[in-house]
Amino acid sequence: MRRRDCAGAALELVRGDITSQATDAIVNAANTTLLGGGGVDGAIHRAGGPEILAECRTLGGCVTGDAKLTRGGRLPARFVIHAVGPVYRDGRHGEPELLASAYRRSLEIAVEHGLRSVAFPSISTGAYRFPIAEAAPIALGTVVRFLVARPGTLTLVRFVLFGDADLAAYETALAGPACDPGRGVAQG
Repeated sequence: MRRRDCAGAALELVRGDITSQATDAIVNAANTTLLGGGGVDGAIHRAGGPEILAECRTLGGCVTGDAKLTRGGRLPARFVIHAVGPVYRDGRHGEPELLASAYRRSLEIAVEHGLRSVAFPSISTGAYRFPIAEAAPIALGTVVRFLVARPGTLTLVRFVLFGDADLAAYETALAGPACDPGRGVAQG
């Protein structure tokens, strides 16, 4: 695990299973229907049980770059924030901005509901083909900027990466300019 302090919150990178995180909320890399799918989305729906899908059916879907909240069903997390990232075309069709928006909206929803700890997967880097080397700095940079702008609102933001290569990409991004100590992140 890699951990840094950012404006009073812990920012963590771990290799693991998003469905086993006992944070206030986990983030689902959802599709626009919010009705389940493959990858992280399917794993969260399977582990959380039918209660999550039943609640998602009442939400009317979700546009790309936005997020919506449900209860966590049988998951250790109390809530699931369903964030819809972009399908990657070539990086010149608003994909970076939409990806940043999905992370930012997830954090805003967490704070609006008084949640203090959130665990993220790597949104859009699976079936949606966003290159992880491009996605990781966007994800981490968005979280860092949010934490610096709203200190004390969250105590923990954890990125739960599925494989060693994904974890390595996030570790590289955490050491890069998007997470520069001058922007509010200190080594911890």
